[in-house]
Amino acid sequence: VSGDNEHKQIEEIYSKLAELMEEIGKLGYVPKWSEMLHDVEEGEKREALSYHSEKLALAFGVLAMPAGKPLRILKNLRICRDCHEAFKYFSRVLEREIIVRDVNRYHRFLNGSCTCG
Repeated sequence: VSGDNEHKQIEEIYSKLAELMEEIGKLGYVPKWSEMLHDVEEGEKREALSYHSEKLALAFGVLAMPAGKPLRILKNLRICRDCHEAFKYFSRVLEREIIVRDVNRYHRFLNGSCTCG
């Protein structure tokens, strides 16, 4: 959960997420600042976008699941445009299928694409 620091592996999760964010940045990922409030400073925007719950779940899944196995993430809200774009890149970097179920649909990310477009 975003903002929760009680998980026993939280430091590993944040570290893995930072590593993944750096990797997708090298491939051309650019954060979608339009998802953020305009009166928030850039550093705060970057941190807030980086720690959405689905990104934390992805980092945990990478740590917990064997390489190559699909990652499945359930979300009770709609995935934001920034996370949607980031997950396309994550699927390329990780070379694995990522399935995200949000409140509206299933998103299947594979090789830098999503089934919803």
